[in-house]
Amino acid sequence: MSTLLDVQSVSKSFGGVKALDNVDVKVTEKQVALMIGPNGSGKTTLINVVSGFYAPDEGRIFFEGREITNQPPHRIYKLGLVRTFQIPSLFTRLTVLENLLVASKINRGESFLKAPFTGYWIKDEEENLDKALRILQLLKLDHLWDARASNLSGGQMKLLEIGRSLMSDAKMLLLDEPISGVNPTLAHEIFTHILNLRDKLGLTFLIIEHRLDLALPYADFIYVLAYGKLITQGEKDKVLQDAQVIGAYLGG
Repeated sequence: MSTLLDVQSVSKSFGGVKALDNVDVKVTEKQVALMIGPNGSGKTTLINVVSGFYAPDEGRIFFEGREITNQPPHRIYKLGLVRTFQIPSLFTRLTVLENLLVASKINRGESFLKAPFTGYWIKDEEENLDKALRILQLLKLDHLWDARASNLSGGQMKLLEIGRSLMSDAKMLLLDEPISGVNPTLAHEIFTHILNLRDKLGLTFLIIEHRLDLALPYADFIYVLAYGKLITQGEKDKVLQDAQVIGAYLGG
């Protein structure tokens, strides 16, 4: 598999605090990569830098071989690199289906000049609707299509946010604690959906998560951050036996 996301020697400081210190991360296509580390280790800062919300002080970032360093979030989003947030950012007054439809890339009917000409955009609307319904079915949210997003459970909201990413034709998802505040049963369902999306749609994932007992079984590769530095990386057994990880994260 080729490298999809390539983070090269990225550093980021806030005042006198170095949140990221010369971090290198390579995520290959169709990989479910997990990033762990204690609070304040720089995990979310890295996601913010990669997705364009923060500019790195040093280093370069490539996606599909194209440099995206210092690109604004909307341009990175259009390339297919999409992030979610620890607290889902949904349109709570809209329905589940409407939340997906607003993320469609093709909405020519929204143009003031083109809106009166139904024939110009009606096929786009039909295709967007079909796509949204397929995604809801894939995530097992299709029975909630007309429910207001505000009435969903926390886990369902996280799945809906993933679904909205799929409407944008995402190639890679950066997920910030997708099972935070979710009961273990639904947490396993969310990770099962993640593996299903990788296998069926060829998606790639970089996931920040604290609940290792739930997340580790689903990860192909693990990165460990501590005090802004990448202290180790590799497969599960190697990482969990690393003395630095035990000392910095597992409390051994």
